[in-house]
Amino acid sequence: MSDVDESPPGRDETREQRADRRWAELLQEVRVAQTGVQILLAFLLTVAFTPRFQDLGDADRVIYVVTVLFGTAAVGALIAPVSFHRMVFGRHLKPESVTWASRFTLVGLVLLLCTLLSALLLILRVVLSDPLAVWLTFGALLWLAGCWFVPAIVVRHRARGPERSR
Repeated sequence: MSDVDESPPGRDETREQRADRRWAELLQEVRVAQTGVQILLAFLLTVAFTPRFQDLGDADRVIYVVTVLFGTAAVGALIAPVSFHRMVFGRHLKPESVTWASRFTLVGLVLLLCTLLSALLLILRVVLSDPLAVWLTFGALLWLAGCWFVPAIVVRHRARGPERSR
């Protein structure tokens, strides 16, 4: 299935108009995610320079490094649509830009999820017992996945049902 679907019923738009509309919608979504992940990454980068950082054990340092790497990867994926668009701008590739930007955004959201969870795990390991930190982080995974991904997956699955194919 293509990331750029045909016009929904009730819309009379060309392929280019649809791409323009979807591009504008995607940019609004990316702005929200970019801001959040950039603030989180900035905070994470300062942690290594705090006095308490030296007290972290080896496992917590590994979690910290993994968290920073996830955050960096998320920033990269969420900024990628801008870079992609800029490099193909003016070549009449807007529908392809929307498809790639959508893919990068989804990858960025998954990486943001990983960043949040690993940061949460690190923080909870510092303030709580290790087993409790793992369980609470797993609970956060269920909650975030349930908010961010599950409803969309359910709606997409239902939209493919037999009643929609008529």
